Amino acid sequence: MAANCTLSVAVLSGKGGVGKTNISLNLACALRQAGFNILLVDCDLGLANLDVLLGITPQGNLQDALLGKIPLREALYPVEPDGFDVLPAASGVPELSEMKTETRDVLLSRLEPLLGHYDYVFMDTGAGISGTVQTFAAMAAARIVVITPEPTSLTDGYALVKVLHGRYNLRDFLVLVNQTASAREARSVYDKLAGACRHFLHLEPVFLGHVRQDKKVTEAVCRQEPLLRYAPGCPAARDIQALAADLQRARLGMADMLSGRKILRNLQD
Repeated sequence: MAANCTLSVAVLSGKGGVGKTNISLNLACALRQAGFNILLVDCDLGLANLDVLLGITPQGNLQDALLGKIPLREALYPVEPDGFDVLPAASGVPELSEMKTETRDVLLSRLEPLLGHYDYVFMDTGAGISGTVQTFAAMAAARIVVITPEPTSLTDGYALVKVLHGRYNLRDFLVLVNQTASAREARSVYDKLAGACRHFLHLEPVFLGHVRQDKKVTEAVCRQEPLLRYAPGCPAARDIQALAADLQRARLGMADMLSGRKILRNLQD
């Protein structure tokens, strides 16, 4: 691929508790194991939890960099032994939960020079349709919407797509069905979401794949380790590895679009 082909990916969910942060974390692990340079950004501003899942205590975070206390590069935390970088966010900071335009512009100006060093930048957003979630979703080159078979997850996932389509005219969404019993159930859940999107929004989300329900996921969370480190051969880990391979194929297909463009889109462009 040409230089500056970083793929920025916003990982989204309409409903909380669907495993979005776990998906972000383990996709980062899988792609790093495949030899790619990965940055994982905790974009759940004000309610950060990536550091908790990893069992780390960063000395700096995104809030410190936004306030000019430290350079953004100093807020990066290298995760060992996995080999990817994390840009942690602050927790319990309500003023960051709704990003103002000037804050967004500062973040863009400080992030953009840093991101070109990576092949993938995963932005783990908060759940729901807050203004900050919308901002990160619209700035990214790709969007993964994580849903589960629960009806509330399906309806909230559709609401998220509807808001992003209506406000930013976004039409390209990748759908990942998590915590599913089988590939057949996952496809059925996706079909319901895709049917609603076709009928009401006249757009067709793409089925990225699924991750099976697996007790090893809960065990990894309790041990504060990525699943792909704790139990790399379990069913959910194998599903995530397959998703990572599919995402890399999608990135290769986007090479012309990514080459030479800004990694994060300025929403005023």
